[in-house]
Amino acid sequence: MPHVLIVDDVHSCLIEGLQDNGFLVHYEPDIRSEDIVSFINAKNIEGLVVRSKCFIGEVFLKSNSSLKWIARAGAGMDNIDEKSATEKGIILLNAGNANSNAVAEHTLGMIIGACRNLTKSHNEVIQGIWEREGNRGVEISGKKIGIIGFGNIGSLLAQKLSVLGMQVFAFDKYKKNFGYAGVKEVDLPSLMEEVEILSLHVPLTIETTNMINDEFIEGMKKPFLLINTARGPVVNYESVLNGLNSGKVTGLLGDVFEVEPPSKGTEKQTKLFQDLCHKRNVMFSPHVAGWTVESYRRISEVLLHKILKL
Repeated sequence: MPHVLIVDDVHSCLIEGLQDNGFLVHYEPDIRSEDIVSFINAKNIEGLVVRSKCFIGEVFLKSNSSLKWIARAGAGMDNIDEKSATEKGIILLNAGNANSNAVAEHTLGMIIGACRNLTKSHNEVIQGIWEREGNRGVEISGKKIGIIGFGNIGSLLAQKLSVLGMQVFAFDKYKKNFGYAGVKEVDLPSLMEEVEILSLHVPLTIETTNMINDEFIEGMKKPFLLINTARGPVVNYESVLNGLNSGKVTGLLGDVFEVEPPSKGTEKQTKLFQDLCHKRNVMFSPHVAGWTVESYRRISEVLLHKILKL
């Protein structure tokens, strides 16, 4: 009977599905990250299900001999050393597009919220301030938005935005011929020339780390609203703060940060986050763009299907 260790919270359908198919499941969502390796070795674990509890690097992988596969309950694989895992013959699985619609909807909600001053209006009303003119919003219909990364999430977001009348410009370094009516495929310089809103949907890699920096912001032709529901390190938030101060960045909508939660970062990182939060045109959510009732179950269903195929 193959042993599986689940170290993060997952929907019960994954646990029950594995048990129904002959797996012995060790469900340990409260296990400390430093205890995972010893648990794997003690129980002869063949499969590991993880979300974001720990980084699975070369040292982690070399410290056990029983693991045959690792499944991540999410789309990104940036907390797993894929190269080391492959060299060790460990199969890697993820939940693919299970939470793509959730992220796309969250991004859309943030855009509308920012353009209609919803957070600012709410905070003022509950303080007894009834300011209509100061909360006059703008309509998103007709606005030019750029999407960098046209995978599962970027393409779904583009569909939703084009239906609402936005002019969508999309760039993906690794995809071609994906444009269609309502979505214009462009190169990066053309996107930077046209758009007034920019949404990021790229994985975290060496190539994308600090992609949005001083040089990128300066290269944007128009002042722009920045949305990051991808990964925190894709954006240099110090550069964004400078852009907010200069007016080149008209607002920041972020679901992710370099260190999460920001209170666990260095003194410099924490101060930067606080400085950003003091800006009236900044809105943060706690990395929940892809975390809905529906995606919570769907992620486990997708993983179960992939694990059983092994």
